[in-house]
Amino acid sequence: MQSAGMPDLSGRVALVAGATRGAGRGIAVALGEAGATVWCTGRSGGGQRSEYDRPETIEETAELVTAAGGRGIAVRVDHLVPAEVAALVDRIEAESGRLDVLVNDVWGGEHRFTRDVPVWEQDLDAGLRLFQLAVQTHVVTSAHALRLLSRRPGGLVVEMTDGTAAYNEVTYRVSVFYDLAKVAVTRLAFSQAHDLRPYGGTAVALTPGWLRSEMMLDNYGVTEATWREATRVQPHFCISESPLFVGRAVAALAADPGVERWSGQSLSSGQLAGVYGFTDVDGTRPDCWRYITEVQDPGRPAGDEGYR
Repeated sequence: MQSAGMPDLSGRVALVAGATRGAGRGIAVALGEAGATVWCTGRSGGGQRSEYDRPETIEETAELVTAAGGRGIAVRVDHLVPAEVAALVDRIEAESGRLDVLVNDVWGGEHRFTRDVPVWEQDLDAGLRLFQLAVQTHVVTSAHALRLLSRRPGGLVVEMTDGTAAYNEVTYRVSVFYDLAKVAVTRLAFSQAHDLRPYGGTAVALTPGWLRSEMMLDNYGVTEATWREATRVQPHFCISESPLFVGRAVAALAADPGVERWSGQSLSSGQLAGVYGFTDVDGTRPDCWRYITEVQDPGRPAGDEGYR
């Protein structure tokens, strides 16, 4: 059941590629909150796990989508395999008849780089695999899914990344491989915006802030209910946000009849919360990237007052 002020995506069909956990799961659930049918894909499903070897599955995500008010459909897909993606799109067309929203959230590169180590000391094979997982998967998925999405005006593609274009342009991000992957996805949104414009479609790049993903919570030994305890270890974690927050950003974009004004742009969850008025699960609107540039990076004392 939708609550007052929530976007209405009843009758709309979305594909969230990389919906197993983290931002992908949050986006799928938020689209479900708005009443959408959400195809949830990833490699952790059907009794198999991805290279992360974590317990979350696409089936769990689909159940959460349905419980939130939408219809979740789980399909195990390796988005590096064009034939699997093509079969997925054929199935969406056959069963749903349309595709209104594509979210490219496949990542999979978390263990394939070393922080702040020069490229000649990085594991080259791991870095190249990161490119495959983080960039090639997005291109493969769009190449097949956009043939269906582009048939109706109003289609939306969301390329998920880390960091705004403005921030990443002047900031070294973690490693050569990580840095290039995140910038490439932002540029991919720009390129797809060009391709979709004649068909009435929109493509954007979107970044969450400091995300309270399952992996991040485990890293700090906390849960979503106890996440503030992590600030004892990392005070700047005070600005973190739940995966549902960026999910609500996607739902707001998908429901906006004037969404084309954003086409080709780099956006953040905090920025869009200020425009559309949605909140995180605790009722706040964390503006992480403004916080990072004004507080964290300059070395000021941690504190989220004025940034929520």
